[in-house]
Amino acid sequence: MSNAPVKYNQLKAMLSIARASLRSILKSPSAVIFTLLFPLIFIVVFGFIGRSSMHLDIGVTKSSLQNNPIHQALASMSIVSIVPETDSTEFYDALRKGNLDAVLDIQKDAAGRLNIYLTTTDAKAQNKTIVTSVLNNIILETYKHNPAFNAMPIPVDPTIHETVIRSREYKSIDFILPGQLGFSLLSTGVFGVAFVFLNLRQTMVLKRFFATPIKRPFIVLGEALARLTFALTGALVIILIGKFLFGFTLVHGVVTVINMLLLSVLGLIVFMGFGFLVSGIAKNESSVPPLANIVTLPQFLLSGTFFPISAFPKWLQPISNALPLTHLNAAMRQVAFEGVPLYMLGKEIGILVLWGIVVYALAVRFFRWE
Repeated sequence: MSNAPVKYNQLKAMLSIARASLRSILKSPSAVIFTLLFPLIFIVVFGFIGRSSMHLDIGVTKSSLQNNPIHQALASMSIVSIVPETDSTEFYDALRKGNLDAVLDIQKDAAGRLNIYLTTTDAKAQNKTIVTSVLNNIILETYKHNPAFNAMPIPVDPTIHETVIRSREYKSIDFILPGQLGFSLLSTGVFGVAFVFLNLRQTMVLKRFFATPIKRPFIVLGEALARLTFALTGALVIILIGKFLFGFTLVHGVVTVINMLLLSVLGLIVFMGFGFLVSGIAKNESSVPPLANIVTLPQFLLSGTFFPISAFPKWLQPISNALPLTHLNAAMRQVAFEGVPLYMLGKEIGILVLWGIVVYALAVRFFRWE
């Protein structure tokens, strides 16, 4: 009979830690609230009332005349962002996908009449009507109510020529749900990891782990696996509720859901790095919320979670575009509504990976086991 020692099973120990941690998460009201309840509340509210503030992104072609009252009036409106054309194909592709509300091309004919060539899309049916109404109001105010214009022998008021591109309707839920999914993942990754590892360190649980044969990386992997399981379950619930209650667009059905879950895994791994960093810097539990909020609040507010980044002031947009949640939200929306495959999201995934490398390098530098 052999008396050889039984080899310690690191994988089994890791799974035991993951199961125990998952049970602990499920018993935590704050984890359920931030991961599932808050995002669902926002989805329900925005799903029923739509976006509370109106904003129009109007593209202007390279050839369009800009030295005229119509263009100047549009550019001065607070609800309008003028987007200049850079590439014609990408320009009209953005309109078709609902990233632009309309494309404007103003030309003058031989008689001196301004002709407004307006291209809109069914992707944003409500905004299409609003753009046309805004232009008609500008024409009324600028030309028809102008005494100098009425005194002309032959008025040459502008004419609107509208072309509509047929496309899928871009609903408010198609913008809101990916943002709330990102909100959920960021909350789980930062607050969940920061509080748990600080608590494990303070209660000497980590020190007790060291008395067992389990290796340190498997401790971290066990905790990470628990959070991945919890967060992906929450993400699936959010996606399904959005789909069946509010008509959230999933272009390729199950394939789109799988791609969104894969992006969720990548996003959560990056955000857990912020959690490890916060737990390493924090001296006690009372210092975790301020540090975690420094990481999460700017991203909640500036990453296109509730409002499109194009609605922000120009000076603020580069800051928004540098945040990791911005690129996770953008990737989620492209996958869900446009059907973009993951291999074509090199920019968004690359920036998330770069953030992950930086934040984990800092987390390793500041993380403390005891």
